[in-house]
Amino acid sequence: MPTVSTDAIRTRFSAAMSAMYRDEVPLYGDLLSIVADVNDRVLADRPALQAELRAAGELDRLGVERHGAIRLATAAELAMMRRAFAVMGMWPVGYYDLSVAGVPVHSTAFRAVDDAALAANPFRVFTSLLRLDLIEDAALRAEAAAILAERRIFTDMGVRLIERAEAQGGLDDDEADRFVAELLETFRWHGDARVDAATYDRLNAAHRLIADIVSFRGPHINHLTPRTLDIDAAQAEMQARGIKAKAVIEGPPPRAVPILLRQTSFKAIEEDVTFPGDQAGQHTARFGEIEQRGAALTPKGRALYDRLLEQARGGSQGSHAERLAAAFAAFPDTMEAMRTAGLAYFRYTLTDADGAAITGGDLDDWIAAGHVRATPIIYEDFLPVSAAGIFQSNLGSDEQRSYGASAAQAAFEAALGAAVADEFALYANLEARSIAQVRTALRRAAA
Repeated sequence: MPTVSTDAIRTRFSAAMSAMYRDEVPLYGDLLSIVADVNDRVLADRPALQAELRAAGELDRLGVERHGAIRLATAAELAMMRRAFAVMGMWPVGYYDLSVAGVPVHSTAFRAVDDAALAANPFRVFTSLLRLDLIEDAALRAEAAAILAERRIFTDMGVRLIERAEAQGGLDDDEADRFVAELLETFRWHGDARVDAATYDRLNAAHRLIADIVSFRGPHINHLTPRTLDIDAAQAEMQARGIKAKAVIEGPPPRAVPILLRQTSFKAIEEDVTFPGDQAGQHTARFGEIEQRGAALTPKGRALYDRLLEQARGGSQGSHAERLAAAFAAFPDTMEAMRTAGLAYFRYTLTDADGAAITGGDLDDWIAAGHVRATPIIYEDFLPVSAAGIFQSNLGSDEQRSYGASAAQAAFEAALGAAVADEFALYANLEARSIAQVRTALRRAAA
């Protein structure tokens, strides 16, 4: 039976999601316009960057790149969502415990994992699971569990198509389109609450994310994020257009060589909701986010990053931006310095067509001679501190609390029905494969 590739299904779904979210949250359309304008200017002003992105296979994916975020309520929802994302070639990568930052969820990122799939479409969804155990009020905790036990977020046809894809190894063209349409219903906003206003208020008092997850029919997409090449310019443009943007960009400071992930957003919008009995109300949860992605860091690089970030956060002199810039002066800011220090992962490719010009030496010699190019591998994942910062800024300052240290990854994976992949291992494998491909090409040239 002819099947549609998982990459193609992922592309269809991300495009359909983007169209739906633009209808639901018109400001998202403004973000897309801002990001497109900024990216066009950056590429026009920096032809070397454009050539680098094209050589790395990054240019074509830039305009379609999105990441979404959803919040699930139960283990059954998470397990079925894992199966749904698998139909699109997306797998759980990394574990994020946001409870230590005062957000009662833990999360993973569903995304493509190999070079070809990422180049085709790097759509990713940051997927959180509610920690009911963190609701301190036992009666409210039991009430929330009872409400969620009755919730069904997938359509019957959607589940049947997931099962069909698993049984027959994929979907044909018509089935793929139907799967996208059915799964889209899971992510759609529904303004009719499943709980009465009094219950909503009690859930909201416990935590706004708890109310957002428990009170509604499904895990409405709460942001859909395009990728910019200059987040500082995008932030300034948001403010110039009167969009209420975050005051602080989450993540590392501006650098010559971007690292990891920088994020900003406009504040969550107020949406009309209807409670049982036709009682009107408002709910605040969904917002607009923009991100800039840089080099994926090795464990050594990440340890340095975390230490410098903590140093900046713990300082008292100057603004946050000034403390951040001062702390990160200790992080090398050239590709070669980062590479030789083992701080980031790189992809290696031959600059010569067949490698015949290379005689002897090792990888560093070949790079120095210009025979091999080293380009940073783009970070495809997320930062817990940044994610929590974005969440908190859209929840209000009254939500700054801490649930204490937690180590719940085993429980999360049990709910998921699978282990999450180690993101460091994925980047290391990408780097190792690129080196192996260079060496194989050189052996062939020498034969």
